[in-house]
Amino acid sequence: MFTRPDKPAGRGRHVVSSPVKQTAVCLGIPVYEPRTMRSEESARQLSALQPDIVVVAAFAYVLPASVLSIPQFGCLNVHPSLLPRHRGSSPVAGAILAGDSETGVSIMLMDEGLDTGPVLSQKRVPIDDCATTGSLTGVLARVGAQLLLPTIESWVAGTIDPVPQDEATATYTERISAGDGVIDWSCRAVDIWRRVRAYNPWPGCFTSWRSRRLKVHTAVPLDLRVHAEPGTVVAVPRGSPTPVGVVTGEGVLGLLSVQLEGKRPMSAVEFLRGQPGFIGAILSQVKLPRQRRED
Repeated sequence: MFTRPDKPAGRGRHVVSSPVKQTAVCLGIPVYEPRTMRSEESARQLSALQPDIVVVAAFAYVLPASVLSIPQFGCLNVHPSLLPRHRGSSPVAGAILAGDSETGVSIMLMDEGLDTGPVLSQKRVPIDDCATTGSLTGVLARVGAQLLLPTIESWVAGTIDPVPQDEATATYTERISAGDGVIDWSCRAVDIWRRVRAYNPWPGCFTSWRSRRLKVHTAVPLDLRVHAEPGTVVAVPRGSPTPVGVVTGEGVLGLLSVQLEGKRPMSAVEFLRGQPGFIGAILSQVKLPRQRRED
């Protein structure tokens, strides 16, 4: 089994192993941790195992031709999107950010491109309004696991015809950074709402109030027209899902749960009880120092 090397994670930056490595160790499966798959050593290690087929999931390494040619039945990639839409490193977040009503899992025969190989099978999954990258990733992982085995069986049996991807409809996603979580209140409420969901659990979406970071955990776009500066905190009408919202470039973003720096997460109702001066405040953008990603 091949996986990426152990790396620091969490606030304490303790070195941790990937979940797949932890499982392999428990099962007594040999583990290889290359820093690249482009080296001759990596190709030799894989070739020595004499694999009939290779399955890749969330590996983040592009496989060179020297590796792709080793297994008899090729290398299959389990990709959490409906290819050719949302190729690249952040397909789940990309689907939420785009406002897609559905996503899915594609199992493709890998080539030297970035998620460009022909598709062997796909399964569609709806995206509901509460879905976050964290929750949707879990759903897609289970769907991918269920789809993988029958796809391998049919592929090896020769009953699947690979379907080339339509390059004209291909889209790409970018790697997410900590700075993506900074809320720009001049954007539309619906776009900020999508970001709150797409960047959950990492890096989260946050703003600044009284020089302290305020993280928005859950929110909802409200079809309200309020004449105030974007970033202004306002009370919203009774009957809304929350009593408080923030004026945006278009509409109001209702706050459902938040977390003030140094405090625990709490509902907006609970937060207002402890912060009576919050309504009427103007929230500003957070200025971030250079940070490392904490997976």
